Amino acid sequence: MKKLFLAFILILMLGFAQAQDEYMAVGNLHFESTVEKELWESGSDNPYLLFKAVQAEKSPSDEKWNALLGQLDQKFEKKGVHINLLRQIFEKSHQHLFKTYEQHSTFNDMLSTGMYDCVSGSAALGLLLTRYGFDYDIVETDYHVFVMVYLEDKNIILESTLPIGGLMTAPSEVLAYLESYKPKKDAKLESLNTRIGSQKIDISDNAIFRKVNLKELAGLQYYNDAIAQFNQQQFEKASTQLDKALRLYPSGRIEGLKMIAQQQAPIK
Repeated sequence: MKKLFLAFILILMLGFAQAQDEYMAVGNLHFESTVEKELWESGSDNPYLLFKAVQAEKSPSDEKWNALLGQLDQKFEKKGVHINLLRQIFEKSHQHLFKTYEQHSTFNDMLSTGMYDCVSGSAALGLLLTRYGFDYDIVETDYHVFVMVYLEDKNIILESTLPIGGLMTAPSEVLAYLESYKPKKDAKLESLNTRIGSQKIDISDNAIFRKVNLKELAGLQYYNDAIAQFNQQQFEKASTQLDKALRLYPSGRIEGLKMIAQQQAPIK
């Protein structure tokens, strides 16, 4: 009787473990935790949650974010979409969120410790610009991301990694900045496993210069996390993260690294 009881308990435990595995796998995507899965599913209507899904175990409270929104909402109520509000968005983001530039830090790092890079910084700025109705683009380059705002017939650059001088309004300054990232004809991306997040990597040719939306930027954050796993030779984990990156942003660089990660993964 005791053996039968133990066998029954073992069956229940195996069934529970299998149910947990099925719960983590949704639509051929495998999640590290139930928190990541919930953030991912809710993120289809709220990109803010998609950014929090990467390394979801670090996901902090929304206290800092909500405090920033409270201040900016008051500014918006006074003048609406205006250059002064744009300056407030940039400056208060640095006061509340962007404390220390740290290459390859995540959105959750930014919310919890203030460490940020161009991906997490541009994500925060993009979310705020969307909230207040600004016309803008997020621009992806080989190893960097920045924001360009269109306001009062002007192009304005928001460079999140520069607390001072990162809001560029002078036409000559904007043009010079854009020219520094202008892609060269027939240039190719130098490295698939170099993460996006630097202020500027000195390479002879720029290959990528394209607009991405917030969902695609969240895909690039998954791509960054996959590169971290890849460079540590965690090829299966890298492949899992790249699956999610591709679901959000089916780009050539992500597909290329996915192929390499699959080739490197051990055969089961």
